[in-house]
Amino acid sequence: MNPIQLVLISGMGGAGRTTALHTLEDLGFYCVDNLPVVLLPKFLQLLSAHNEIKRIAIGFDIRDSLFLQQAPEVIEEIKKMGMTPEILFLDAETQVLKRRYKETRRVHPLDKDGDLNSAIERERRMLQVIQPYVQTRLDTSVLTPHQLRDLISTRYRGNIPDMHIAIVSFGYKYGILLDADLVFDVRFLKNPYFVPELSKLTGLDKSVSDYVFSDPDAETFVSKTSELIQFLIPRYQREGKRYLTIGIGCTGGQHRSIAIAEAIYQRNKTELWTVHHRELTRYN
Repeated sequence: MNPIQLVLISGMGGAGRTTALHTLEDLGFYCVDNLPVVLLPKFLQLLSAHNEIKRIAIGFDIRDSLFLQQAPEVIEEIKKMGMTPEILFLDAETQVLKRRYKETRRVHPLDKDGDLNSAIERERRMLQVIQPYVQTRLDTSVLTPHQLRDLISTRYRGNIPDMHIAIVSFGYKYGILLDADLVFDVRFLKNPYFVPELSKLTGLDKSVSDYVFSDPDAETFVSKTSELIQFLIPRYQREGKRYLTIGIGCTGGQHRSIAIAEAIYQRNKTELWTVHHRELTRYN
């Protein structure tokens, strides 16, 4: 059977279970929420046949009231399948949970008569059935969603998913690069457009690139920008970001932006880096 890291996430409504599950999804876990617990063994058996699935997170709570009491038997069955599930339980103080329900204007699934306090206490009693199996317990009473996300990321990060990085040159006269995460303006550099023998060429031509880099600020810019990108990559990865698009713009997207984009790409490239020149077809 394919070895799998399995995390079962449960807890009190309003304690951050959904945030935790979304964070694990961003970390590369195969995530499913609110699957009836009695279906877990068959579901896991199905997934175990796919070698590319190494990490699974399943969310369940009192919404599965029909089958929740069978959770202990299901957990034991999963163990007999050769898996070792980690049960992650999120909780918070009752007053905090009440405040969160009121702030989000959500209705507690067990609140049938407008008594939120009683609904929360009933929820606690129902979830007692899984308490003997809980290995990791988090009290989120004083945590913001962002802090909870950081905490989950730190604990389950493992091998951080690789980030795909695209360097894209563009011309401001044709519109800014709208899907860029970072945009750098290189119009401060010497412009080959005003050199007659270079005007019709592009930044892919060596003579144009040499001209752009005859400006000492060009090499300084490439060096400092590369350093910034390398600084940002692991921090973006920690937040679950999988794609990073970096725009390099000049006036027409023909000379400076292409030369600089190529230089940054060559300085940092791996199999996960690509470079693209948005306006290049305009000048061919």
